Amino acid sequence: MRRLFILILLSGIGFTISAQQVQPVERLDKRPVQKSQKVVATDEIMMMDVSALTDEQLDTIDVKKKLVINDYTMFGVQYGVGLSQVMWNPTQKQEMVFIPYNIGVTFTTYQKMFGFMPYFGFQAGAFYTREGYQFKLNENTDYIYKVEGAEKALIEVVEVPVLFQFHLDMWNFKIMANLGCYGGYRLSIQRFPGDTGHVSEDVQYSFTETDRRWDYGIKGGVGFGLVFDPFEIHFQAAYKHSLSSLYTPDHYSQYYYRFAYPSNIVVSVGLHYHLTKRTGRTKADIKKMAKDSIYQ
Repeated sequence: MRRLFILILLSGIGFTISAQQVQPVERLDKRPVQKSQKVVATDEIMMMDVSALTDEQLDTIDVKKKLVINDYTMFGVQYGVGLSQVMWNPTQKQEMVFIPYNIGVTFTTYQKMFGFMPYFGFQAGAFYTREGYQFKLNENTDYIYKVEGAEKALIEVVEVPVLFQFHLDMWNFKIMANLGCYGGYRLSIQRFPGDTGHVSEDVQYSFTETDRRWDYGIKGGVGFGLVFDPFEIHFQAAYKHSLSSLYTPDHYSQYYYRFAYPSNIVVSVGLHYHLTKRTGRTKADIKKMAKDSIYQ
């Protein structure tokens, strides 16, 4: 019994000595790091002198890098395909027209709204595309509507959109939503008579005096992007609605106005290049750190 008591006493003394030798890690916030818990390292913790820590103490620190998105800019090229139709007043029977190309370049800049909300940006671009319409048989009247004798028309256009963009970034992925306006110009037109129409040579490839060539309207869309710094690949679906009728309202009659507002649905893919750094310290940050270190 006496021998057992001495062994227990010696074990207690050894445990007390070991506890005194291994002190808890004292962080900048003065709270000891327990061996049984993980610590997310911040910039202040990473600035501490880790040379004095033992391997066991270092094992208790779990370093997790935080994603910080800079204010950055991009230049991109974009290609898409779409479907086009026209909102007629009075309403007419029609089909969607497939548009095989929507080509453009974009410039995107991301800025923090109110200085601290890093989810907003602006995008401007220039695009070359096409819009059009195609009438179909109205079964109630047994008639296919026509404009200038044409059942179908295709219009080449250029447009300059200016969009407000919301974006939510993760490490290699982002989601986006765009909304804004655009201005454009209708370059050329081609009219097709179809089965029941007749288009005169004077207007087959030409605009008339009552046609409107300047265009403007609203544009918006949603999409997602894959980030491979310094590149991003964007996949988007957009809707464009013109507020400029294809012709003057009184082109047919001075008493009964008619309107025709084109609209397009476009699905596109774009490749964008970072002109400035998306994450990490920028040149401005490094200069500021150097200046602060000199004058401290």
